[in-house]
Amino acid sequence: MILLSLLNEPSLSRVQLAKKTNLSNTTITKIISELINQGIVFEDEDNELELGEIRPVGRPRTRIRIEPNARFVVGIHIGVGIFRAAVANLHDELLANQQQQFDIEAPADQVLVQIAEIVESIIYTSKIERSKILGVGVGASGLVEPSTGINLIAPNLNWHNIPLQEYFQKILHLPVFVDNNVRAMAIAETYFGAGRGVDSLAFVYGRIGVGAGLISRGQVFRGSISGAGEIGHTIMLLHGGEPCRCGNSGCLETLVSEPAILRQAEIIAQLNPDGVLAHTINQRHDLTTIERVFTAARQGDEEVHRMLEERAYYLGVALAGLVNLFNPELILFGGIFAQGQDFFLEPTIRTVSQMAFGGLGKRVSMQATSFGWKAGVAGAAALALMHFFYGQE
Repeated sequence: MILLSLLNEPSLSRVQLAKKTNLSNTTITKIISELINQGIVFEDEDNELELGEIRPVGRPRTRIRIEPNARFVVGIHIGVGIFRAAVANLHDELLANQQQQFDIEAPADQVLVQIAEIVESIIYTSKIERSKILGVGVGASGLVEPSTGINLIAPNLNWHNIPLQEYFQKILHLPVFVDNNVRAMAIAETYFGAGRGVDSLAFVYGRIGVGAGLISRGQVFRGSISGAGEIGHTIMLLHGGEPCRCGNSGCLETLVSEPAILRQAEIIAQLNPDGVLAHTINQRHDLTTIERVFTAARQGDEEVHRMLEERAYYLGVALAGLVNLFNPELILFGGIFAQGQDFFLEPTIRTVSQMAFGGLGKRVSMQATSFGWKAGVAGAAALALMHFFYGQE
């Protein structure tokens, strides 16, 4: 309770901590003394005065703060064809990180060996004492069972029943907690980002797949078998939709994911070989393929712009349903939806506002993630922080 209070309000006096936690002053004093001895918190003079307050005579009051670099965690974000690993401090600030691509056709155990090697490299180069590393958080693509740490199914990787927790604990000799990667991003925003003080939020992430992480009153909503948030497999087209890797057809993922957008862009470029998009694809080899699409739209390719607005409409329809069911206060966008926020945000907000029941869509705030490209690995680190330090998972 004390650590969470200091996370939510970084500077509190002992009296304020007692009021917030309903613990006695004696208990607060004892616990704070222990935390100071362990180097986890420190105290400094309280120079802030309330309006109209006269500075007290005698020993100055002190405020308690968390020492962010007292302990550390490792975060591992496993996406589709790419993973990131980082060491983070108690404020979820990344101190060292690396990313690496991998072949999605490669066996899972081969990919896990790559990840473990990168983690060991980061720990070594960060020069952090291993004894100060509390544990490892793993945010993985697909359906994950946190109680066992098993990645039950990741359709975009063709993974089935991969024991991530067991493997990483054995090879890294550190405690490990595993959850879905988008759910991890939602946790990071709730405790360390734009979601602080927000009653309920949804984090919507799009890249190779599309998923959502749902938080209500600081608690993750996982569903009965940890399947909540699979918004990418909402059926949007009942007839004539493209097949999805999940086995159905017409899923949201087949309309708004990065591969879906690139397929539409390829058609536009073929039909108009002298257009802005075709020129950008052929000339801008310094950009990723999806960034070339966004760049063409920014440079005035109206056909590309209309295509992206249509994709945003489908996203908005799905999110209107999410708003009707979950009624979040805040929706945050990550992945390509944040990368191309100048195309996705406004049309999505407009669609949700128009389609959600009873004006609910007009009352939800929507914005890009506050972590930018770090959202995945910061989310993974947040899993470890909340599970092994702050005690909320």
